[in-house]
Amino acid sequence: MKLYTISEFAEKLGVSVSTLRAWDKEGKLVALRTPTNKRRYTEEMLYRALGIKNRQEPKKIVLYARVSSAGQKPDLENQLEYLKDFAAGKGLTVDEILFDVGSALNYKRKDFLKLCGMVTRGEVKTVIVAHKDRLVRFGFDFFEELFAKFGCEILVVNKAEDMSPAQELTEDLISIVQHFAAKLYGQRTYKARKLTRTVREALKNAADGKAEEPAAEQ
Repeated sequence: MKLYTISEFAEKLGVSVSTLRAWDKEGKLVALRTPTNKRRYTEEMLYRALGIKNRQEPKKIVLYARVSSAGQKPDLENQLEYLKDFAAGKGLTVDEILFDVGSALNYKRKDFLKLCGMVTRGEVKTVIVAHKDRLVRFGFDFFEELFAKFGCEILVVNKAEDMSPAQELTEDLISIVQHFAAKLYGQRTYKARKLTRTVREALKNAADGKAEEPAAEQ
C-alpha cells in the first residue's frame, strides 16, 4: 500500500499543507501516523479528500493593484476601475479588492502579504493585475508558479509590454536605485531624489550615445 507524505498528498490534491493539517484537526480527514508521529495518507484517503475538497466554498476572485507613492493615488483609482471593468467584461464576480502604495521591490506590503496568505490557504482561484510589475518587479514567474501550486491563476490584463527590453531594464534599474536611496536618505529627501535623477539621466545618456554610434566597419 502506497503512503503519501503530507506535502506529496497536498500537491496531488491541489491544496495547501495547512489545509490538510486543519482537516486532520477538525476530524474531516484524519491522517495515519508513523511511529515518529508523521502524517501519512493512502489512495483511499485521496478519493475521500477529493470529495471534501469539492464541497468547499468556491474560491475567490481577487483584484490586486499597486502604485509606488502616495502622489499616485489618482492612478491607483484608475487602475482599480480598469480592473473592475475588465472583470465585468469577462463575466467574473470580484470577491475582494486589495491594493498597496509602495515599491514593487518591497515584499512586506500589507495587502501583498494578505494576498499571499489567502493564496497559500487555498482561498483564491484567480488574481487579476493590470501589469506584472503591479504585483512584483522581479520574480513574477516564481510567484506565478507558486500560486499555481495552490490552485490560483494570476491573470495579467496587459500582457503585451509597451516598453522595449532596454526601456524595461532601465525602469528596473531605476526602481532599485529609488528603493535603496529611500533606505539611505529617506523617501522624500533631496539626496534621494538627486541620486535617482542622476542615475536616470546617466542611463538616458548611455542609451542615446549607443543609438548614435556608427555601425562597425565590415
